[in-house]
Amino acid sequence: MEWAPYEPAPKKRRTGLWIGLGAGAVLLAAVGASLVLIAPGTTVAGVSVGWMTPGMAADAIGNRIATTEVELTGGADTNLSGADLGAAVDAQALAEQAFADSPMWNLGTWMGDPVTVPVTLDPETAEQALRAAVPTSYIDPTDATVVFDEAASKYVTTPAEAGTGISVDELATAFSTAANDGQTSFTHSAEPAAVPAPITDDEAAATAEQLNGMLAQIGFYVGDERTVPVSPAVAASWLTVSAEDGALAISADESKVQAVVDTLAKSVDRAPEPAKTIVDSGGQVLRTEVEGVTGRALGDTSGVASEFAAALEDGDAVYPLTVTETPFETAAIARSLIVDISDQRTYLIENGVTVRSWLVSTGRPGTDTDLGHFRVRAHVPMQDMRGTNADGSKYVTENVPWVVYFNGDEAFHGTYWHSNFGNRMSHGCVNMPIDVARQVYELAPTGLEVWVRA
Repeated sequence: MEWAPYEPAPKKRRTGLWIGLGAGAVLLAAVGASLVLIAPGTTVAGVSVGWMTPGMAADAIGNRIATTEVELTGGADTNLSGADLGAAVDAQALAEQAFADSPMWNLGTWMGDPVTVPVTLDPETAEQALRAAVPTSYIDPTDATVVFDEAASKYVTTPAEAGTGISVDELATAFSTAANDGQTSFTHSAEPAAVPAPITDDEAAATAEQLNGMLAQIGFYVGDERTVPVSPAVAASWLTVSAEDGALAISADESKVQAVVDTLAKSVDRAPEPAKTIVDSGGQVLRTEVEGVTGRALGDTSGVASEFAAALEDGDAVYPLTVTETPFETAAIARSLIVDISDQRTYLIENGVTVRSWLVSTGRPGTDTDLGHFRVRAHVPMQDMRGTNADGSKYVTENVPWVVYFNGDEAFHGTYWHSNFGNRMSHGCVNMPIDVARQVYELAPTGLEVWVRA
């Protein structure tokens, strides 16, 4: 048997397959790219970020802002970069937002409107760079201040003075415009412009008014009573007015407040003092002769200085003290006057005991002083007295002092036209030496009981 020789089968041609695989790979790559890239024609802060990933876009935006140059004109002849000025945008957030709003796969977002953003300048960095570049444009403004005037015992102000400089805010606006227009450099005037003082005259005046209001009421209070006032000079030694972050602030020295707190007890503590009232025979109060005083003792003061210092810094100059009070007692004095016609004497009676007596002159026969029980009804420090004599004639006595009426037109009063006290001399009144009449005027409240007996 003879075998036929082996002939390999002819190979199939696969050109179409490889071409198809290549095209698929390109398609897949394109699809993949469309999922991670920003749409063509997208511009953020003047930077074209189309065909970029968000990371690449963030780098491009940040780099453009940092390298944008400002040419300062007006005699400065110097350039500063965005980095020099502390220029910044949130590049990462902007890039991520651009991708979210305009992904490549969304054909409807291609060639969209530019995204404009404000560029911020770090105030301190920008000012330092500008001062170094153009020192002649800078004169520091002078703040308005508040100081204590010892002679006037009040706070007064000194006015603010404007300075000169280059406005960082205006430069930031110009930077934003240039960047969003796609410019990598722009010019800006370095000519000095007026720079107002951070602390104005109005602010200083308001602070002085607040402080002077505090001086008018500063102290340690028990209830509504300013028990321990603090003088303006002492208060001013506690307080400091200083500029903080472009505003006036009030601070208080706790240690100096403590020095006064340590002396409070001697001014606050007191023993109770009894009241003294004048009453009639039935116990009705006619007048309070002496006001009672409640006793009190100062409580714990361990935290007073720190609390008051904090209150002063907030503008509160009234510190309420905690005290323990002891009530006062009241001594009631039953007071009355007795006019004795027979011995021509008036007696001051207190709690049934004669404490004073004076010779007087009561009414003559025909114009007798009425007998009976009466009450003081009126007081007149001086007046002309008119009446009728026993014979029917009229009389006028001028400038009669210390008149105390108790029965119609009958009264105790001072007498300057005679000194025959101890004898009946009047038209019905009770004549007294002027000094005695004044004592009766002061000792006899309205409603005081008067007995006239024979």
